Amino acid sequence: MLVHQIEGKLYERKGKAITNFKEKLPSPSSDLAIQSLKNPYSFDFLSMRENYDEKDLEDVLVSQITQFLLELGTGFSYVGHQIHLEAGEQDFYLDLLFYHIKLHCYVIVELKTKKFEPEFAGKLNFYVTAVNKQLTGEEDNPAIGLLICKDKDNVVAEYSLEEIAQPIGIAEYE
Repeated sequence: MLVHQIEGKLYERKGKAITNFKEKLPSPSSDLAIQSLKNPYSFDFLSMRENYDEKDLEDVLVSQITQFLLELGTGFSYVGHQIHLEAGEQDFYLDLLFYHIKLHCYVIVELKTKKFEPEFAGKLNFYVTAVNKQLTGEEDNPAIGLLICKDKDNVVAEYSLEEIAQPIGIAEYE
């Protein structure tokens, strides 16, 4: 495992996701949350066909959940995928839901198979709010969101998070 982490350059990737955690989470939770995310995530354990979509990526990650949890890092526990939430009269489905044992919070993971677009942050902000209102208990800290996309422009990602109310991180995958 150590050799795999060294070859995968874990040290260079850890804590490199673009986030608004410093502004939205209290210290020391913000530092722990930042160190819990990577950029990019390495999905080299997956075998994908040429033109895959988000559903294909999600299905393969769920089928390889042990490897995905190892890539996410220490503290993540899998809750489920396509978690149903109702808001008003509408139905919504979270791609992946985890609980972070050390942070004591839910982590909503949204997967995008294309380049980051600002509206992705708005949708994830909504999901984090919904999870906080519907799932988070009194003993839990507020949920955080993680958007994992194929590619991103760092400036666009930073601008997109500037006025977002919820703690969100944006990372790429390889």
